[in-house]
Amino acid sequence: MTRRWTDAALTAVAPTTWGTTYLVTAELLPADRPLWSGAIRALPAGLLLLALTRRRPHGVWWGRAALLGALNIGAFFPLLFVAAYRLPGGTAAVLGAAQPLLVAVLTVALLRDRPGRPALLAALAAPAGVALVVLRPGAGLDPLGVAAGLAGTAAMAAGLVLTRRWGRPPGVGTLAATSWQLVAGGLLIVPVAAAVEGAPPAPDGPALLGYAWLGLAGTALAYALWFRGAARLPVTRVSVLGALSPLTAATLGWLVLGQALSPTQLTGFAVAVAAMVFGQLPDRAARGRRADQPARGQRVGRPAPGRQVEQQAHGRHVGQPARRRLVGQPARGRLVGQPVRRRLVGQPARSRRQASAGASAATPSGSAPGGSSAAAASGSVNRCAADGAAA
Repeated sequence: MTRRWTDAALTAVAPTTWGTTYLVTAELLPADRPLWSGAIRALPAGLLLLALTRRRPHGVWWGRAALLGALNIGAFFPLLFVAAYRLPGGTAAVLGAAQPLLVAVLTVALLRDRPGRPALLAALAAPAGVALVVLRPGAGLDPLGVAAGLAGTAAMAAGLVLTRRWGRPPGVGTLAATSWQLVAGGLLIVPVAAAVEGAPPAPDGPALLGYAWLGLAGTALAYALWFRGAARLPVTRVSVLGALSPLTAATLGWLVLGQALSPTQLTGFAVAVAAMVFGQLPDRAARGRRADQPARGQRVGRPAPGRQVEQQAHGRHVGQPARRRLVGQPARGRLVGQPVRRRLVGQPARSRRQASAGASAATPSGSAPGGSSAAAASGSVNRCAADGAAA
């Protein structure tokens, strides 16, 4: 329980940091350069992590890293900045908050896993709460901005699900895998930015500060925590936490820009936060199904470990027929002429040697216990199923 909530809290740091993108873009970065903003944010951060980890992809992971980098970074960053430039921050945030619904669909299609009820309810309630917080009357709906926002959300959802499906190569940490995606995505953005926007902008002091924050905190740290959560938590729970991004943006607008929060917005805050918390709860129905199913590798009807009452020596289960022994054949591990060691029904196996030692001490030499000296000495006594094999 504690570990799951700790993983969720660390993962929540990523969308909280991403929520500062709207404020930093509007206040610090150069205007009308969304593609270069995405490239400058991703590529330096990826090269820094790559220099720290010194791990490169091998084999099939060259292609996987390129695809994940294209979805999570190369396509998502430019589309995110296009939506942020062409739409009001609230409208762009609502489009991004639809990610849990797309993740739920892709989880069924790619992972063959049906999300639990808490995750599905949270995926529906979180965007509704975000809409109450960020949407304003008369908000403009630029068609290109809306298309960019939806496409970026779909790319990020697909990248999240594939990240969970493929995991990481053996022995490769989260920082190394994150660096591959950032470098691959950044390299994809650079030629497109140069072709569309020309030369990169000459950053001034505020722009350098904004790029440094978005590159180090909003990209290197945030994506490492995000991919860590995707590897440890169900992707539906991770995607619901993305609602923290627009909520953080609205909070910063209230604190920094002096934007007021109406009762409707406060209600939306409560709905979205409750949905995120509810989405982290385990699915009780799924736990009940797992409890009713037999354990992996256990046949139906076979007693579970710990329930093998009166298990006999040599690992024989209850109801399993005893191993027959030919007449005159000595028991396993017993010399001819050695008395058969009997065990009382219900006597624990730990006390067999003590009981047999006592029986040997109480029996005269050359005679068998129980008065059947001739038969026991010759080894012709047929043991019943309760006796089991010789200890």
